[in-house]
Amino acid sequence: MAKQRVCAKTLVSDGEVRVVPCGDRVIALCNIDGEFYAIDDLCSHDDGPLGEGTLQGGRVICPRHGAAFDPKTGAALTLPAVRGVGAYKVTVEGPDVYVDLEEAAG
Repeated sequence: MAKQRVCAKTLVSDGEVRVVPCGDRVIALCNIDGEFYAIDDLCSHDDGPLGEGTLQGGRVICPRHGAAFDPKTGAALTLPAVRGVGAYKVTVEGPDVYVDLEEAAG
């Protein structure tokens, strides 16, 4: 699967995380100071919806139990999560945001 358009960049405001569809999956798309990052939407602790969480200090906070993840790498940063989630390459072309589920971020 090549990169796919997931939304207009205006959909996700600075400092926000939002659930967006990407192919047959959903991802959590984050906007940090105008840079976009995409991680799996499911918390590795209990499948909580990361895209319904918040961004705090550059971390995605799961709304269920407060586990924190690095939106750039998908790494789990705090308990109760001990495993990271997938992180994917994001590109912005004009007004649109694209995610490539086959290419890891990094």
